[in-house]
Amino acid sequence: MNLTKEEKLEIVKKYGNNDTDSGKAEVQVALLTARINKLTSHFAEHKKDHASRRGLMQMVGKRRRLLGYLASKDIERYRAIIKDLELRK
Repeated sequence: MNLTKEEKLEIVKKYGNNDTDSGKAEVQVALLTARINKLTSHFAEHKKDHASRRGLMQMVGKRRRLLGYLASKDIERYRAIIKDLELRK
């Protein structure tokens, strides 16, 4: 269910300024989105895993707060990450 080091590094390279820029809001949102997508597929098989479902809801809330922060600080960066990650339809 967790991301491998290679997957994390690839996401950080894509959305960060360099290989170690994991603090940028876009990087954090992308990492959370990848983890959320993995957990969502996990629940197709394990419907009664409520402990992991709670963790999923916490990640969704954290991503939502980060996106709200990004929208209030720089709307263009917000729109770019939403479009790139296909979060809104």
